[in-house]
Amino acid sequence: MAVATRVGRLACAAALAAGLVGCSDPVPEGSRATVAPLNSIVLEPEIMPLERLLDGKIEAVNQGTVAAQTSGRVMEIFYDVNDFVPAGAVIVRLRATEQRAGLLHAQAASRAAAARETEAKQRFDRVTSMYDKKLVAKAALDEATANRDAAVADLAAARAALQSAEEGVAYTEIRAPYAGVVTRRHVEVGETVAPGTPLMSGLSLQYLRVVVDVPQSIVDRVRRLRKAAVYLDDRRIEATRLTIFPEAAGVSSTFRARLELPENATDLYPGMFVKVAFVTGEAQRLMVPVQALVERGEVTAVYVVGADGHTSLRQIRLGRRFQDKVEVLAGLSGGERIATDPLAADARP
Repeated sequence: MAVATRVGRLACAAALAAGLVGCSDPVPEGSRATVAPLNSIVLEPEIMPLERLLDGKIEAVNQGTVAAQTSGRVMEIFYDVNDFVPAGAVIVRLRATEQRAGLLHAQAASRAAAARETEAKQRFDRVTSMYDKKLVAKAALDEATANRDAAVADLAAARAALQSAEEGVAYTEIRAPYAGVVTRRHVEVGETVAPGTPLMSGLSLQYLRVVVDVPQSIVDRVRRLRKAAVYLDDRRIEATRLTIFPEAAGVSSTFRARLELPENATDLYPGMFVKVAFVTGEAQRLMVPVQALVERGEVTAVYVVGADGHTSLRQIRLGRRFQDKVEVLAGLSGGERIATDPLAADARP
C-alpha cells in the first residue's frame, strides 16, 4: 500500500512538470533582439580656408545727426534715446507761424502773377490781330510783347517763391531720413534753433559693417582673395563685400578695411568688438559634424567606432567652426570612424 502511494506521487510530479513545460512558449530561432546599425562616418582631412584672425569693430553704415534747416522754437519732440523711428516719421516739430504766413503771402503773389500773365497774353493776342489788320502801329505790338514776357517771368518768380515757402513750412517738421534707433537728443522743448542746429542723432541697424586694420604682411593676399568673415561666439557670418583702403596708416603701417555684413544681421550692434577672419590661403583640416559632438560639462568628445563595432567616448579639442562642421585640433586622426548620432551610440550595449 505504501509503495503504491509513492508511485502515485511520482506520477503526479511528472505530470505537473510536463504541464509547466508545455505552458512555457518556446523561443523560436532568430527571434533574439538585434542591434540596429549605427550611423557613422570615416574622417578624412578636408581642404578648408586658411584664415588670419584680427580684432574689428562694428559700426552702422547709416548714422548721423539731423539738424534744423530753418529757424524756430521747438514745439514737440516725438522720440527719445533708444526709440525706434520708422523712415519718414516726424521726430521734431518747430513753431511754424512765420513760415505759414510766408506761405500764404507766396500763394497770394502766385495767384496775382498768374492773373497778370493771363491778361498780358490776351492783350498780346488782341494787339497781334489788330497789327495784322494794319490797325495799330509796330510800337503797340512791341509793348504788348514786352508786357507778356514780363508777366511770364513774374509768374515763374512767384511760383519759385511759393515753392520756397512750402519748403520753409516743411522744414518745421523734421523727419527721419531712414529707419533707425535714436542715440542722442540734442534739444529740449521750448528751445529756439537756427539753421544747422543739431536736433537728434541716430543710426540704422539694418546695414552694418566692420572696420579693422590689416597688417602690411598679409594685405596683398587679402587683396587677391577678397574673402573674409566675422566670428560671433559659434556663428560665422560671411562678409558680403570687402573694401581695403589704398593707403597705410603712418605709424602702424596697417591698411584700413571695411567688411559689409548681411542685411539685418542679428545680435550685432554698433560699437561691438568681433573677431574678423581674413582668408589668406588653404589648408587641410580634420572636420567633424557639429551633430556628432558630445558635451559633458567642460569636456567635448565624440563616440569613436572601433573595427569590432564597439564604441568608446573620446575627448577632443576643437578649433573654429565652419557652418555645420567644426575643426578638430587634437584627439582624432584621419581614417578613424565616429558616430554621427551620439544618442544612439550612448544607448548601445
